[in-house]
Amino acid sequence: MAIPNVKRFRPFCPTCNESFTLMAVLPKNADVSAYLTDAVARHDHKAYQDMKLQQFKIRVGQQKQRKGK
Repeated sequence: MAIPNVKRFRPFCPTCNESFTLMAVLPKNADVSAYLTDAVARHDHKAYQDMKLQQFKIRVGQQKQRKGK
C-alpha cells in the first residue's frame, strides 16, 4: 500500500561520494532543484556511513556450526 504522490529522488553527496535515496511529497509549485540542494546540505554523512557499515557488516565467529553425523 504505497502513497501515490511520493516521489523518490537520488541526490549525489560530494562529501560522501555516494548517492542516497530521498523520498518526499512536494507541493506542485515547489522548486525541486532547490529542495535537493538543501537536502544534500542537511545530509548527515557520518550516520549514513555508519548505517551502510552496519548493513553489510560480516560477523566473524558467529557462523552456525554443522553437526556431524
